[in-house]
Amino acid sequence: MSAPPASRVGADPRARTLLAYGLPALPLAILTLPFYVLVPAFYTQVLALPIAAVGQVLLAVRLIDAASDPLVGVLADRWRPAFGRRRTWFAASIPFVVVGAWQVFVPAPGAGLLHLAVWGSLLSVAWSATQVPYAAWGAELSRSYAGRNRVTAFREAFTVVGTLLALATPALLPAFGLPGERAVLMVFAVAIAVGLPLAALLSLSAVPEPKDRSTARVPWREGFGHLAANAPFRRLIAAFFVNGLANGLPATLFLFFVQHKLASPDAAGPLLVLYFVCGVAGVPFWLWLARRTSKHRAWCIGMVTACAAFASAPFLGPGDVTAFALICVFTGLTLGADVVLPASIQADVIDVDTAATGEERSALYLSLWALATKLALAGAVGIAFPLLGAAGFDPAAGRLEASGLVMLGLLYAGLPVVLKFGAIAAMWNFPLDEQTQRALQATIETRAAR
Repeated sequence: MSAPPASRVGADPRARTLLAYGLPALPLAILTLPFYVLVPAFYTQVLALPIAAVGQVLLAVRLIDAASDPLVGVLADRWRPAFGRRRTWFAASIPFVVVGAWQVFVPAPGAGLLHLAVWGSLLSVAWSATQVPYAAWGAELSRSYAGRNRVTAFREAFTVVGTLLALATPALLPAFGLPGERAVLMVFAVAIAVGLPLAALLSLSAVPEPKDRSTARVPWREGFGHLAANAPFRRLIAAFFVNGLANGLPATLFLFFVQHKLASPDAAGPLLVLYFVCGVAGVPFWLWLARRTSKHRAWCIGMVTACAAFASAPFLGPGDVTAFALICVFTGLTLGADVVLPASIQADVIDVDTAATGEERSALYLSLWALATKLALAGAVGIAFPLLGAAGFDPAAGRLEASGLVMLGLLYAGLPVVLKFGAIAAMWNFPLDEQTQRALQATIETRAAR
């Protein structure tokens, strides 16, 4: 396959290019739900492996996953093959993702903990080798302040659609005579084995490798010094982590909240679908608002709106499904601000480093944001479960004390609101706007031209 020519400086990609770029996000999103939600239950309940041992194996797999992100970021920036440093990593990792997903989702008879550990680790490392260069590819496709919003909007819209498909699949399969966790994971494995290579092939054929504007190679120690000195990066990654923790708490506790606080377990699926459909519907508004104000102010307004809608959730009780559905609508509409705008701001923050060092290190920066996301999700579990147990909420042991349900409401919606206001405080006066970004681009292009 021949590589398309490098994108022209200053030319924002067309919609068809962005469609081709965003498409792999759909099968990658389909992979996320079964790996994090269904696989633990499958290996403990269907394969009858000890729950504590499965938990230890998956913890080790996720630690390997987190450690691989920065390593992939450094290598993806430094290695410059002819096919492109972003496209090569992306293309080479896809077969390993497919094989790893198949082995984890469709284990052979007699598969045990070693099988899960080996193939889960391979899948996680391959996943990082796909996602980090893929995100860097998108960050470099557009050099303009507003153009980067469109790139991330296309990618995240496909991500939400993939999540919706993953949510709907377990509910729809019994109608086709395919009940049970084994059938669900088999369908997911087939979808990934077919859909991911096809989507990747389309992207590789239609989307150009961005021009590498590096004019120097920064030594390791000096490079990390510049990273530490990048004030917008420090500010954004702090807000990104705090907001990720705020989002991780309700994501972790959603099923518990619907089942035990609202006493409506059958409503969980429709409510999630409603939330993500509203997420897609809200994206155009946040792109418009970012053009009228700035990315960081639009993101902050989105977080304030989510807080206003979420603040009443701790006070809901059994049967309040309609009220909670309205909360899902309003918080879903803000989802576009939370997933599109921070990803676009990341690309602007990378410009600060490129202008200072002369080396474009997008993959390194994006790998650190990926690591922050994973740490935030892990932190959400580490905060929520011990506090719930201490307050008297432990469904597995049959403990559903009133104090535990109060704690569930506070952790699901109260603490996330407090955390989001911390992220808002960090980002409201963020120092990187469109004018500053244009000045950084001028510096980078002038150096590259010389």
